[in-house]
Amino acid sequence: MRRFLQKILLRPVQRLSARYASRPQRERVFGALSDLHAGIRKGEQGRGRILSFEAVAGKFIIFSDQHKGGGNGADDFMVCAPAYLHALEHYNREGFHLIVSGDCEELWENSWTSVRKAHAQSFERECAFHKRGAFTKIFGNHDLIWDNDPLAPVYLRSVYGTDVPVYEGALLRTTIGGRQFDLLCTHGHQGDEASDGNWFSKFFVARIWAPLQAWLEINPNTPAYDATLKSLHNSLMYEWSAAQQQLLLITGHTHQPVFESLTHLERLYRSLLHARAASDDVAIAATEAEIRKRKFQYHSVGENYLSLKPTYFNTGCCCYANGSITGIEISEGALRLICWTRSGTAFVRSVLEEAPLEELAAALQAPKAGLSEMQ
Repeated sequence: MRRFLQKILLRPVQRLSARYASRPQRERVFGALSDLHAGIRKGEQGRGRILSFEAVAGKFIIFSDQHKGGGNGADDFMVCAPAYLHALEHYNREGFHLIVSGDCEELWENSWTSVRKAHAQSFERECAFHKRGAFTKIFGNHDLIWDNDPLAPVYLRSVYGTDVPVYEGALLRTTIGGRQFDLLCTHGHQGDEASDGNWFSKFFVARIWAPLQAWLEINPNTPAYDATLKSLHNSLMYEWSAAQQQLLLITGHTHQPVFESLTHLERLYRSLLHARAASDDVAIAATEAEIRKRKFQYHSVGENYLSLKPTYFNTGCCCYANGSITGIEISEGALRLICWTRSGTAFVRSVLEEAPLEELAAALQAPKAGLSEMQ
């Protein structure tokens, strides 16, 4: 029956995918992010919370895109669950505030009951943060039910014990050099009509359209798998963030880590320019080798990557095929892109990129060095 329906519904599904799949539009993205930012600052109910912290003493870990499924072969999170559990144990022990920034549960393809049962340990570890008052949950496009399902509070109480508000974003606020400095955290699906439209649009996608696609096994392109959409998403998120004052933007959604508005490959190319300028043969050889390896993971380098302001960051995801997870960590006055991966029987935390908050704040006050200044 499924194969028969696939045959007769393939073209209609593909036509509808053009409308309901991820296709961010600049005006919609900019409007949605600006509305969210303003709504959080005004204290509008449900938009988000402001988390004030001391620049040096504050501790946050931001993970997104776990996509916890039903524990079967289609559950992308299963292979990453051990690293996630180990990371949460570490961060809870160290007193971090946990922000889960959307698509935490894969509720397009799975029932809540199956997800809750398959990942009871993960919810238990997250609950430890909730009990300390150090837990912020943000919804994404694959767990839209947290925003529009009247039973969502009941579902959440079943794993966290008490009510858990779910927001569209969070604003981390501190003071650096006597100036207010904000970091806006959100999933990053804003501006997609299907994921960020009216109530009916979101209900239709989450409850009817996405389950139908999953059952038919007809998958439209999404930023997580489509290189072109990743680049478009990153460009739009960067453009909006670069136009703001004293603000960094941290999203997920694409499953592609971005640090200081650059992918890892772009940062490697920048490092290569510096190494060549310094005639550092060892650094040149090591960087070129890393570039050859990373080209399989990243499909493009932006033409203007050397002149971007360091305003946009992306957590990556917690569902990589090799079992590793990435996230954004804030502690000791620095912002870091971190990776947790298995090494034998242990799990190792690696710092992939790092920048002091003070330097990031200062960089927003001055133009970024261009290619001509590096050569």
